[in-house]
Amino acid sequence: MAQLHNNRRVKRMPTKQGFVLLFAVLVTSIVMAISLGIFSLIIKELKLSGASRESQRAFYAADAGTECAFYWDIHERLFSTTTSNLIQCAGDSMSVGGGFVSDFVLTFDNGTCVDVRVDKTNESQTVVTSRGHNTCDTNDLILVERALQVTY
Repeated sequence: MAQLHNNRRVKRMPTKQGFVLLFAVLVTSIVMAISLGIFSLIIKELKLSGASRESQRAFYAADAGTECAFYWDIHERLFSTTTSNLIQCAGDSMSVGGGFVSDFVLTFDNGTCVDVRVDKTNESQTVVTSRGHNTCDTNDLILVERALQVTY
């Protein structure tokens, strides 16, 4: 019996091809981790800028309340401790005076509001406390309050 001999060579795959696949997965993982880190920073910056914007709105409301109290007290002298007077700020009319402490609330067109207190308990000084809010809804999760207190 004749034995047939097959002279075909068996080709072996180079072992470096598995390394290329591993290297590609490694590079992809590193790029993905860097991308997620940058995305996380962007989200934090957006939240911070939103909080800053709401803080600024509350501060401007407090400033407007202080300016209203200054105008009616310094220029018009309507925060008398003996008689009540009618003042108008931001389109709202309210009665003030008639006691040592006057409180009033202003609501602005942009949705902000301010609580203002003018205290004339001490005859030698007046204390104006103005608490501005970025929204008038006290149940809002993003309620920000900024206060100004001026003594003169």
